[in-house]
Amino acid sequence: MQDRIKYWKGIEELENTPEFEKHAHNEFPEFLPINGAEGGESASSGKTHRRDFLKLLGFSMAAVSLASCEAPVRKAIPYLNKPVDVEPGVANWYASTFYQGGDYNSILVKTREARPIKIEPNPSSGLTPLGTSPKAQGSLLGLYDNNRLRFPLIAGKEAKWEEVDNQIKSRLANVSGKVAFVSSTIISPSTKKLIDEFGSRFGNFEHVTYDVNSASGLLQANGGVIPGYDFSKANIIVGINADFLGTWVAPVPFAKQYIETRKINPDNPAMSRHYQFETILSLTGSNADVRVPIKPSEEAALVSALHSAVTGGSASGTAVDAKLLATVVKDLQANRGKALVVSGSNDPGVQELVKAINTALGAEGSTIDTAAPYYVKQGNDAAMLRLIEEMNAGSVGAVFFYNANPVYNHPLAARVASGLQKVGLKVSFADRVEETAKLADFVTPDHHYLESWNDFEPKRGFLSISQPVISPIFTTRQMQDSLLVWSNQSTDFYEYMRNNWRTVISGNFNEGWEKAVHDGVLENGTSLLKVSAPASTASSAIRKIQPSAIEAVVYEKVSMGAGGENSNNPWLQELPDPVSKATWGNYVAMPRQMAVDMGVKQDDVLKVTFANNESIELPALIQPGQANGTVAIAMGFGRDLDVMPVAKGLGASAYSIATVNDGAVLYTSGVKLEKTNATSPIAQTQTHHTIMDRIVVQENSFAKYKENPKEVTKYVRIATHEGPAKPAAISLWDDYEYKNHHWGMVIDLNSCIGCGACTMSCNVENNIPVVGKAEVLMRREMHWMRIDRYYSAKEHEPKDYAEMEHPADNPTVIFQPMLCQHCNHAPCETVCPVAATMHSSEGINQMAYNRCVGTRYCANNCPYKVRRFNWFAYANNDKFGFNEPMNNDLGKMVLNPDVTVRGRGVMEKCSFCVQRVQLGKLEAKRENRRPKDGEIVTACAQSCPTEAIVFGDMKDPESRISKILARQQGERAFHVLEELNVQPNITYLTKIRNLA
Repeated sequence: MQDRIKYWKGIEELENTPEFEKHAHNEFPEFLPINGAEGGESASSGKTHRRDFLKLLGFSMAAVSLASCEAPVRKAIPYLNKPVDVEPGVANWYASTFYQGGDYNSILVKTREARPIKIEPNPSSGLTPLGTSPKAQGSLLGLYDNNRLRFPLIAGKEAKWEEVDNQIKSRLANVSGKVAFVSSTIISPSTKKLIDEFGSRFGNFEHVTYDVNSASGLLQANGGVIPGYDFSKANIIVGINADFLGTWVAPVPFAKQYIETRKINPDNPAMSRHYQFETILSLTGSNADVRVPIKPSEEAALVSALHSAVTGGSASGTAVDAKLLATVVKDLQANRGKALVVSGSNDPGVQELVKAINTALGAEGSTIDTAAPYYVKQGNDAAMLRLIEEMNAGSVGAVFFYNANPVYNHPLAARVASGLQKVGLKVSFADRVEETAKLADFVTPDHHYLESWNDFEPKRGFLSISQPVISPIFTTRQMQDSLLVWSNQSTDFYEYMRNNWRTVISGNFNEGWEKAVHDGVLENGTSLLKVSAPASTASSAIRKIQPSAIEAVVYEKVSMGAGGENSNNPWLQELPDPVSKATWGNYVAMPRQMAVDMGVKQDDVLKVTFANNESIELPALIQPGQANGTVAIAMGFGRDLDVMPVAKGLGASAYSIATVNDGAVLYTSGVKLEKTNATSPIAQTQTHHTIMDRIVVQENSFAKYKENPKEVTKYVRIATHEGPAKPAAISLWDDYEYKNHHWGMVIDLNSCIGCGACTMSCNVENNIPVVGKAEVLMRREMHWMRIDRYYSAKEHEPKDYAEMEHPADNPTVIFQPMLCQHCNHAPCETVCPVAATMHSSEGINQMAYNRCVGTRYCANNCPYKVRRFNWFAYANNDKFGFNEPMNNDLGKMVLNPDVTVRGRGVMEKCSFCVQRVQLGKLEAKRENRRPKDGEIVTACAQSCPTEAIVFGDMKDPESRISKILARQQGERAFHVLEELNVQPNITYLTKIRNLA
């Protein structure tokens, strides 16, 4: 075959200039002069003359005709020296570990052509075998953040590593005063050992652990460790301002434990009861059976009353309803050994009482595993406060900051900044010049965790490993290797870590090490991490929180974290908060009655003045269920850094709400609120609150379920001449015959906690674009899967629609994952004029993107509103620069090559991860067998920490989904909007609450 001839329309195309590439996606390139008049408007403006339009159209048609004569030229460039373990088009998986701010996950990392593109749970882990957190899923994008430092800095200027090393070693040799190493909690045994060895060279060294959302009070009350809570063994759970399913201590392991006693079936009709006392409406409170709003100033009195009643006294002196409190105490006492009380308070005195309550209930040794405490939080507030004063006194000679940014996120940030001016040597390991790194003499950027070796012990006896899954993208260096260089050691951290593990691997070390790296975990009961209870100057007496007219709390958002680590991550910024459904920034959450009394409406900007006279301005969000007389603001916002362009200008910093009280940091204080004349719309993905009395979600009581499980779900029936019948009994459609596979999904509303991990996982797997705050406000978010949050409504008359939409002051909450239902009688398919959406022979509603012409008829005809339209070209578009995965070359490395990036004017929606379905079928076909149940799992199901989503083949009678449907049919199984007879392939299970 002769060589193909290359044609081009102009020099720009031949040379592929930046200008040509920038406008190549436009229908009419802006550099093409078609207006005739000099300086005329471009064709892309839509104001061209009719004659010019026809001229261009004629050329376009001719060009298309010519191009269609020959097939396009495609050249595959082979590897010159292909890596042994890399096959083009075939994924490799590596075990690793994600840890950030207490959020721990043992993970598997999927790579394609040596670039990580997806994170999944590691089933070999005994601690987190199921699911991930949204932050773990989103952390992948941090690897490809274009704003990471590419080299070390000396005094803010680019430098070579050799120069940095020489200067730091020289200055350390002559340091006078204390040398301090400030970090967030480190659960790496090898790293902690290395830091101690590094510090042993100095006469006065201290490793200060500082957590932004601290559990220092809990640690002080329990000997320096977090008790080994086990929610799976608790019949009665009492939570007091502890969001243990969202942000408190270890949410992923806790969610798995918690849901074990919430999954019910007729064969095992048992269910735990969960009471939650809290100020804000948290993710955990949303899942509670009984929830009671309390003010921060009422928390200590409540704990004292519970302690008194459980130990034989009277429950008095609290604002909580006496009858309800008596019921709680009765349940706790009736379940000794099977009850658990947890508190999120950072007051050591309150935590001492909680510990005494659990001891009195016999929790230790049952619902609290004393032999296996958690190590995920080790922050010592008193030590950090002492170091701040020592820096200001000029007695600190050198300070290192590792995963710590106190100039931004400490309540005494101003004191930290002033103290740093008096420190002779300041070194930051930050990945960019953030607030603390700005004041550092040296910035020695650390690797991303996916570029690093490390080990972890989140819980005693549960060891895990992280390994590099990609070569370092920039000229960064792992923090541990920097310490080794500055200690004049010739080894690297990999060998250092291997040597440290020789004490826990028995037998042939090399074989044991290879197996541990392959599995990602080692759980043989041995422990490596040394944790001691540090001496604390904090008192164990309860700190009195003075009641005030308006009590404020600063809290951690489920997806964003506490310290602003994820501020520059657009995936996480656009992930809706589970409860408020708000994206892109923080706000002042306040209860409805308080807003009415103050004359405040949603989106009104309020001036919030803190106790230290600092003030911020944020919009108001009316939050049902919040304690009256309180406001809540999320931490981690208010960044003003050019190196964080995604976060710049979003929200305001609320760390000043936190106050220092007798050596402890309390995340509450009194504030003043003033209305301004401004408004600022909050970008929410769901603005309706209740279901308006429709049968969309269903819930019932556990008592009713035990009485008769066939009466907990309401089924729609239509009138026929033979009497009431299922809507599916009458149809104008011809039913599909599924001969081989019939894919479907079951979603258990009892198991769904609303965390959003499924949404984030779907975004990553399917290359879903980030559209930004302005487009979210226009209701144009692109998420294929959403978590609908519904509140219970106020009491109202039938058909009183105005009142239906208003939630109760303390509503119950239900979460419902909503995605394409893959209807057997899909209404979208009948209205598409070009058959772009069609039904597969296996029950999947498919989209042919290159056939779609964007009429949006399908979206109009979809009763579930799960279809998403590309209003713009989100990729390669400067107007969506924050959409980093699609708008710079580095960000594009995260894209899944098995899923196309959709263009402007195309409709898209959930595909049941058809690329995974096809891969599973092909692998099974290669082995001449049918796919086994569990081999093919959608991204959402794989990332769910509670197994709320089950995907499988309904044609396989032995599949898990078939067994669930057979068992739950006529009991908890229902279809959303069944009366429409669209016959979805997604079945929901009614939510059951164990009411008191």
